[in-house]
Amino acid sequence: MSFIQKTKSQKKAHKHLYFDHKDVELLNLFINQFGQIETRGRSVVNSRKPVLREYQQKRLSKAVKRARYLALMPYTKDGAESDTQV
Repeated sequence: MSFIQKTKSQKKAHKHLYFDHKDVELLNLFINQFGQIETRGRSVVNSRKPVLREYQQKRLSKAVKRARYLALMPYTKDGAESDTQV
């Protein structure tokens, strides 16, 4: 399969990507090691993640914020906790 055909099929596969705040596994694909939401440009680098359009990125951020508010997702990742303990 050529590169052009592969990118077209990937775009069609993720054309109707739906972000639900209850689907934590999908949302975690777009969270970096510090617990931040990845930018649209960063999601292109990793082949596991689909290329997001602007409206999809807005829906993703809204779903992540809802999941965090409902305590379905942590605000930070395990490795991002501070080193200082009282």
